[in-house]
Amino acid sequence: MNSRERIISAINHREPDRTPLDLGGFDFTGIHVSSLHILEVALGLKKPNEPVKVVDLVQMLGEIDEKLRETLEIDTIPLRGQKNYFGFKNENWKPWTFFDGTPLLVPEKFNTIPDKEGNIYQYPQGDTSALPCVKMPKDGFYFDDVDRSKPIDEESLNVEDQLEECKLLTDEELSYYEKESKRLFEETNYAITFPSGVSGTNLGDSFWIPGWSLKNPRGIRNQEEWYISLITRKDFIRDVNAKMTEIGIENLKLLHQAVGERIQVIMISSTDFGAQNGLLYPKESYQELFKPFHKRINDWVHRNTTWKTLIHSCGSDYDIIPDFIEAGFDILNPVQISAAKMEPERLKKEFGDHIVFWGGGINTQTTFPFGTPQEVEEEVKKNISIFGEGGGFVYATVHDIQARIPLENLLALFRAVNDVRGIKVQGL
Repeated sequence: MNSRERIISAINHREPDRTPLDLGGFDFTGIHVSSLHILEVALGLKKPNEPVKVVDLVQMLGEIDEKLRETLEIDTIPLRGQKNYFGFKNENWKPWTFFDGTPLLVPEKFNTIPDKEGNIYQYPQGDTSALPCVKMPKDGFYFDDVDRSKPIDEESLNVEDQLEECKLLTDEELSYYEKESKRLFEETNYAITFPSGVSGTNLGDSFWIPGWSLKNPRGIRNQEEWYISLITRKDFIRDVNAKMTEIGIENLKLLHQAVGERIQVIMISSTDFGAQNGLLYPKESYQELFKPFHKRINDWVHRNTTWKTLIHSCGSDYDIIPDFIEAGFDILNPVQISAAKMEPERLKKEFGDHIVFWGGGINTQTTFPFGTPQEVEEEVKKNISIFGEGGGFVYATVHDIQARIPLENLLALFRAVNDVRGIKVQGL
């Protein structure tokens, strides 16, 4: 099988010739720029002074280039949009050195000027005359929200304010997706993912709530207040989700006209519904405020395309996985095996015939950063044997590979994955 055939087999619950591998197909299956750089240097793919291109400016994820994709025999390639979470284009790349010394390439409008304390701020649409929307503390590895929310006037809450950035795809965007999807489909054999979804389907996602691309975000833009609203402002949340769904389905129609069946997997939702020990809020809230709209979206995709739909939800989702399945999701990520009731054996036995596990490859909270290389290898091989039986599994770590993972553990992970796949990679 080639990579595309391998992924298609797995996501249709057929066991492929070997375990499919994803790295960087989504913004939650990627790798932090610092870890990516040391991995590529160790594999002889980059010199120590060669930069990594940043493709996710919030989580600081690095671009998986063709050399690494070929070396590790990765099976996915993303069809990314032109703009980032801050609302400006990823273009006119310039060099920047990360706090830990990693050489990077960032877009022209990415602010690299620290304040007097050494912190870095980013701005909506790259406009430094606006209030900053995120902050990276000095010597940090990721950006954090800057709270720009205003006091809420219950009488003036407006659905349109909450959806200011939720727009229909433009002709320019559609033309880009058409050309780029053709290039990826015709010039490669990789499975093509659509990592950011389309505007309107990602109901209640924490990346959307703060309005990072807006200079003056209105509505409920504070994370805590949003989660409170799921209990105290249900009618408003329901109205927001209904309007978003209308826009989302229109965007899916436009996207399908542009890319046809050239993509294999599309991210529909990356809203986290689970916490470490259980759900973030009662499952009835999901069933009432999200599930009906998710079902409408997934039903449209399945009636009109061959795409498979993915939901990314961190934490202990066990109690609502049946609802995800009923809502029509084909794929679950990141499969947080360290959370309550998320043991691999249990998940595969109870849900493996009904939903694909895209992730769950290693515990990124403990084993990967703090275990020995031997422990990493053992856990990787064990999880592949559990999740991979009979298909319905794509290997990825639980969420992104973070910064400061020991090099020995990075090498051990990919050595173990490719040992199982029967691939020998020089340098591992």
